Amino acid sequence: MSARTYFAPHGGHPPQSQLLTGRAVFTEAYALMPNGVMQDIVTSALPFWDDTRLWVIARPLSGFAETFSQYIMEVQPGGGSDRPETESGAESVLFVMEGEITVQLDGTAHGMTPGGYAYLPPDCGWTLRSTGSAPARFHWIRKAYEAVPGLAKPDPIFVNEADVPANPMPGTDGKWATTRFVDPQDLRHDMHVTIVTFEPGAVIPFAETHVMEHGLYVLEGKAVYRLNSDWVEVEAGDFMWLRAFCPQACYAGGPGKFRYLLYKDVNRHAKLRGPFAP
Repeated sequence: MSARTYFAPHGGHPPQSQLLTGRAVFTEAYALMPNGVMQDIVTSALPFWDDTRLWVIARPLSGFAETFSQYIMEVQPGGGSDRPETESGAESVLFVMEGEITVQLDGTAHGMTPGGYAYLPPDCGWTLRSTGSAPARFHWIRKAYEAVPGLAKPDPIFVNEADVPANPMPGTDGKWATTRFVDPQDLRHDMHVTIVTFEPGAVIPFAETHVMEHGLYVLEGKAVYRLNSDWVEVEAGDFMWLRAFCPQACYAGGPGKFRYLLYKDVNRHAKLRGPFAP
């Protein structure tokens, strides 16, 4: 597999002369966060993280999407955390776009470079340091793990996209494929984070409408994406956030591949008793 590049924000400040008009939108069914909004002024910080800033691009919101949070982390060389997760029961996925990080887990150091993926089970006591000569930029997806009696917690996973073959969608001649880091038949997992790849001109040929919440970060390329009743242009660095049952489809725009990092919740019953149940 050829080397990949992954779009990551670097922040900065727009000039005062820049027009306010942009593509950002938040609706009852979806949100679109264009790459241009990820500037210095909207970064956040976290307890126990050194030399680190982040962009929070998804978080649970009552009445919208409620299963996960997603950050784009930027950690300076030597920075990181010996106590990265402060919430009990939270599982994590890391995906590296730029730089190098080392994750310590159970006494073993796992080096991760661009394309690196890690699944970290809840309460596993991991730590992280940026170990390259340049800042590390990576996704950190967090979810409250939904345990099921009789199913063990998933095992940790450390792998690189370059070592995982993509699975073509049937009937597409390989023009639409998914890189899966977790066996879809492994019901211990309650979320999947995958990479979806479309060749130029490939499509999702119907309006997908299903129960999963989605977070889609565009790693590469451009497309016209259907979100609920709207067709919107998206490009590398954009983030789309869809609530359950929001219709979606796309046309990959070319000239290169259109690729995105996809989160969705899976493999669990729909809860019948929520905050509004009697």
